[in-house]
Amino acid sequence: MAEITAALVKELREKTGAGMMDCKKALNEASGDIEAAVDWLRTKGLAAAAKKSGRVTAEGLVGVVSEGLRAAMVEVNAETDFVARNEAFQGFVEEVAKAALKAGDDLEKLKAAVLASGRTIADELTHLIATIGENMSIRRVRVLEVPSGVVATYIHGALKPGLGKIGVLAAIEAPSESDAINALGRQVGMHIAATRPAALDVSSIDPAAVEREREVLKEQARASGKPDAIIEKMIEGRIRKFYEEVVLLEQVWVHDGESRVKAVLDKAGVKLVGFDRFQLGEGIEKEENDFAAEVAKAAGG
Repeated sequence: MAEITAALVKELREKTGAGMMDCKKALNEASGDIEAAVDWLRTKGLAAAAKKSGRVTAEGLVGVVSEGLRAAMVEVNAETDFVARNEAFQGFVEEVAKAALKAGDDLEKLKAAVLASGRTIADELTHLIATIGENMSIRRVRVLEVPSGVVATYIHGALKPGLGKIGVLAAIEAPSESDAINALGRQVGMHIAATRPAALDVSSIDPAAVEREREVLKEQARASGKPDAIIEKMIEGRIRKFYEEVVLLEQVWVHDGESRVKAVLDKAGVKLVGFDRFQLGEGIEKEENDFAAEVAKAAGG
């Protein structure tokens, strides 16, 4: 029997796109014969995963999980919304989120984490692609932690606990955890889900983004024909309005429509030190298929 070397495993992975553990098993089954190993993988449906790798994945699920003073959020994509209701896919997203609690924000480190199945997350994903028949990808991960307090999690429109289309993490520093802090954390999560803030505070905003906004406002104000001194005041007022729209701490609290988020947190004696919001598929260019045209083409029309 030929020695199953790392180079041989690598070659088979490149040929088939199958996971490392599956490639090792195939080579063992085929006594090191790479072509026979390819056939073995094909019979198991594992080699087919490579053919799906170019398809757009803009559906799927966002998963959140918390443990102690730490919480994680992941986005795992698939081709169709139907897969989000598949129990095997849901279980995989939950496992990935739990693994992220230990692996942290490094996506490659997360993919290399080993699951209870004995496969790495990357290999388990390949196996799932072959089983379900759609391309899938782990797109991003975020982990937040506080020394004391709570990292609140929130899922908007949850398909099941911890899984949905929009997820939020909100890291709140407080003297200790309490029911009141947890309730506030959930409210902050709901606020972030609704308002989509771009930054935590004014100092966190990209100066280039502020400058671009300022230039746009200058051009708009100059068209009014007002004196420069008045224009400058107009611009400053509009920049404040810009901050109120995109800066979390400057936004109006959605739960009462009056208070600023910063004032709500100050009153509770807590500090929001970080947040993130994942919306499924945001920024991914989806394929637009003209079904009628495809039918006509198939019919020779």
